[in-house]
Amino acid sequence: MSRLLTIETSPRGDASISRQLTRRFVAAWEAEHPGGMVKIRDLTDTPLTFVTAPWLQAYFTPTDRHSSEMKAVLRLSDELVAELLETDHLVISTPVYNYNVPAALKAWVDHVVRKGLTLGVDGKGLVAAKKATVLLASGGVYSDDSPIRDRDIATQYLRLILNVLGITDVTFIAAGGAKAVDLGEISMNDFLVKFDHHIQQSLV
Repeated sequence: MSRLLTIETSPRGDASISRQLTRRFVAAWEAEHPGGMVKIRDLTDTPLTFVTAPWLQAYFTPTDRHSSEMKAVLRLSDELVAELLETDHLVISTPVYNYNVPAALKAWVDHVVRKGLTLGVDGKGLVAAKKATVLLASGGVYSDDSPIRDRDIATQYLRLILNVLGITDVTFIAAGGAKAVDLGEISMNDFLVKFDHHIQQSLV
């Protein structure tokens, strides 16, 4: 059975371009994988914490020496890692804030990059043989001919992290110019339909 894990980050609900892209992606994926399982991890509903001293102490302590407190500190991280390892196709859906990913997505990354689980002690990624699709919604346009192309930190960062984890089959679908929807210059549907072809291609 094929498994899809989607990571949602936007706090904007139905008004979110990235969330609407995810819905279209999931519908297309389900059509291609009847009977498949979809897991949605909404970071706005997940009690993520930033890295703390107790978290780091638990992280660097061998598991056979974990206290009950250390196990509790890492419980959510363990759950997020398990979701990632179990999936076949990872979808990260995110807006771009100030050229980079939201803090919640950075926190998720910090929870899933775990030595001995997703990363070998030699630094080699252990999350292999998986596909990833990144759905990015941004006000700016970062195409190759864009004068602000070098500000596309979000794409560079996520590509780096996924590669570090061992995921090299990565497709980026960049919905640049999304502010046109908020400004009423184009309808949500007319904006989104432009990316349906890219979504279908990412499923191949």
